Amino acid sequence: MAAEVLLVRSLSCSLLPSPSSPYIPSSSNQMKTSPCRCVLRRGAPLSGFFGCRLTNSSSTINLFSTKEELSAYAPQVRWKHTGGRNISGTVIKCNYPQNADLPRYYSKKEKKPFPVPIVELRRAARERIKNAKGKPRIPTLPPRNGMLVKSLIPVAYQVMNARVMLINNLKRLLKVVPVQACKYCNEIHVGSVGHPFKSCRGLYCNRRNGTHDWTRTFSTEDVFVSLECFHLSDRLGPRITHQERFSVPRVPALVELCIQAGVDLPDLPIKRRRKPVIRVGRKETIDANEDDLPEPKPNKHEVPILDILPDEDVVAPLSSEETAQLADETMEAWEMVRQGAERLMRKYTVRVCGYCPEVHVGPIGHKAQNCGAHKHQQRNGQHGWQAAVLDDLFPPRYVWHMPESGEELKRELKNFYGQAPAVVEMCAQAGCTTIPDKYKSTMRLNVGIPASLKEAEMVV
Repeated sequence: MAAEVLLVRSLSCSLLPSPSSPYIPSSSNQMKTSPCRCVLRRGAPLSGFFGCRLTNSSSTINLFSTKEELSAYAPQVRWKHTGGRNISGTVIKCNYPQNADLPRYYSKKEKKPFPVPIVELRRAARERIKNAKGKPRIPTLPPRNGMLVKSLIPVAYQVMNARVMLINNLKRLLKVVPVQACKYCNEIHVGSVGHPFKSCRGLYCNRRNGTHDWTRTFSTEDVFVSLECFHLSDRLGPRITHQERFSVPRVPALVELCIQAGVDLPDLPIKRRRKPVIRVGRKETIDANEDDLPEPKPNKHEVPILDILPDEDVVAPLSSEETAQLADETMEAWEMVRQGAERLMRKYTVRVCGYCPEVHVGPIGHKAQNCGAHKHQQRNGQHGWQAAVLDDLFPPRYVWHMPESGEELKRELKNFYGQAPAVVEMCAQAGCTTIPDKYKSTMRLNVGIPASLKEAEMVV
């Protein structure tokens, strides 16, 4: 549900756009066809109890004669009762805003903000030390004691297979959904023609006045960014030094997270403990003796891991129905990867450098001095490790959302367009019918796009 609706029982009421609407139509004809945020107000020809809802498939406004009719049409919404001196009604609100700000661009000279402010972290640490004073020490829980969180092992296998399924589906979608990539920067655009916005920050951008030089790409890495990190053979082992940076293999960070959470891959071995470690000091640990334990049983949660299709075996969908079904499966795999990775990150620590995109899956970041971000000379190339969020593990790569009308983007109407992750935009253009509500706020589906610059200047 992407609209805010006010249901009014009064003798007369009229349909007017909300004052917070980004686009207010200028005539009554546009009022019926323009996708804007509307409420029911007093003072005109409608009478009785009416409901108003904006649909995503069309730009019409649906009116309902009874409250039960509206409830049957939109059952999964949150109702909030309000009242006034002359009118009383019900407001339907969504957990996600109708229109949200576009993702902020961070300069390379800026440090990433902490997920939790450092002041709050210090306050929580002082409170934790104060509460633990005079009490027995609490045993260390998995995975900090070297053991696996058994409830997350199936989630790790699910994320691993969903990642492979997502990559395979994207390879097929790239055959029918064109994606443009700039030759000089890392910006991409989903569409047959690149967008006209002058936002290039690559090589010789001043000579081109920021204009992109577009070329079509068929690489899934341009759409689904896969950051790499060091593979740890022991999560609680010594930190990787600067001299070991070339001898330790690097794997996709999402794969490393799944391996540490319980996925067993023969090519990437990792130490599995069956007894909690013994902590000698603050940072030193000793493995417990496991000789008295019986032979380990086979992993009952293990499932076969899917294989990534080679490029020569990729087959494009043959019909529009098959393309739409493939888009739905891709969107489902995308959400499965993000939700599963978020669950794993709550237990298994992931670190990110505050200055560069380097990530590290483990309790403490590595010591390799390979940071080349702003003022890295002052830090001797060392990373500034901090807690990572989901977008640090695999960035969503926001792109401009194409309107449903299929018209090309116009430079002078940039403020009316929305953005979405590249995977979501590809699925939307391929005919996906199940786009999650959390992406619709930045896609600005309910914002009316003027036909010309003259009409845009009339917007209040």
